[in-house]
Amino acid sequence: MTDAQETAAASSLRTTGGAPPDDGGSADSGAPTPLLEPREGIPPVIADEAALAEVIAAFAAGTGPVAVDAERASGYRYGQRAYLVQLRREGAGTALIDPVGCPDLSALGEALSGVEWVLHAATQDLPCLREIGMVPTRLFDTELAGRLAGFPRVGLGAMVEGVLGFVLEKGHSAVDWSTRPLPEPWLRYAALDVELLVDLRDALEKELDRQGKLDWARQEFDAIASAPPAEPRKDPWRRTSGMHKVRRRRQLGVVRELWETRDRIAQRRDVSPGKVLSDAAIVEAALSLPVNVQALAALNGFGHRMGRRQLEQWQAAVDRAKALSEAQLPQPGQPVAGPPPPRAWADKDPVAAARLSAARTAVSALAEELNMPQENLIAPDAVRRVCWEPPAADEEAVAGALTSYGARPWQVEQVAPVLAAALAGQSA
Repeated sequence: MTDAQETAAASSLRTTGGAPPDDGGSADSGAPTPLLEPREGIPPVIADEAALAEVIAAFAAGTGPVAVDAERASGYRYGQRAYLVQLRREGAGTALIDPVGCPDLSALGEALSGVEWVLHAATQDLPCLREIGMVPTRLFDTELAGRLAGFPRVGLGAMVEGVLGFVLEKGHSAVDWSTRPLPEPWLRYAALDVELLVDLRDALEKELDRQGKLDWARQEFDAIASAPPAEPRKDPWRRTSGMHKVRRRRQLGVVRELWETRDRIAQRRDVSPGKVLSDAAIVEAALSLPVNVQALAALNGFGHRMGRRQLEQWQAAVDRAKALSEAQLPQPGQPVAGPPPPRAWADKDPVAAARLSAARTAVSALAEELNMPQENLIAPDAVRRVCWEPPAADEEAVAGALTSYGARPWQVEQVAPVLAAALAGQSA
């Protein structure tokens, strides 16, 4: 039994809206208890403004934190929009809201302004929640809390089972949530995802406090809540799977043209780009540079069940790339801001490579001592930047550099001394 399990077992399991279902098991009985039904049953799906107004009033009148989750249709639809939003709050129960029928949830977001939102892996759901007007001012991320507390498995199911002793059914996590009407088993799964989220938050808060990490977690949560929306990715076509095989600029031009054509089609049809044309097919065409539709149809990913019209649109994209001037072709690689990839350091700057090796060793040892992943202790990019263009090898200078690269105060306090020592050891 982990420390967090002992913390949960030693305290009464506080749940929103009553105790968990009593079917013979409990968090401290040894065997985990399957959680099969929401306590108040499966709530109706809210899909019109009148019903939404009632939910807003109920959740505004509720007490304590609010559990929030969202379901997307990744792999089925274009983009990452939400197709179901689940909430639970003490005094309000559970609500399932259809963002297709209620695309503007800004009034709900405003009603919950100032309330702590409890999410699991918040950075995954916040972009799609922002799109429909739901932006938290305070949050608690149970996945991140688990990482900081040293849990080896931080998925929601593993955390609920390990900390609270209940088993969540996870069979519907990858289904097409744009399906309408949503099947009852999916709705049950969705409601159960927020059933014990506040309970998990409470147990993890106690564990973080016991480890002396609660303030660290709060700094991390505040950073997530205050972070601006991510900037659009530059040259997203470069993330095509298998791009490492493509070396020549003309071939890169074919990848870009096919990727952009596929993206326009996927957006127009509202389907996942991978359902329009696979990454493997794009790379195959770029490497082969087919001269006509017949040659294209002979390539993997194009011939099977693809109509003449579709083949012609892809060949037209290849031909457009072939017709580009040298000046119009993309350059290999992307301009990199900051230090080069670590694998290139030994050739470019062996002294910097030695600094990075010493710094990584020191950070790894500290992360092990604090029982958390290295990437949560300090962003690897911040360590690389400090080692590539090192400040003075003293703690104050290193602290200033880490702060400038976005490290939180708790991270600076923990990492600056060991990083300064590692840099000093290399400069001696």
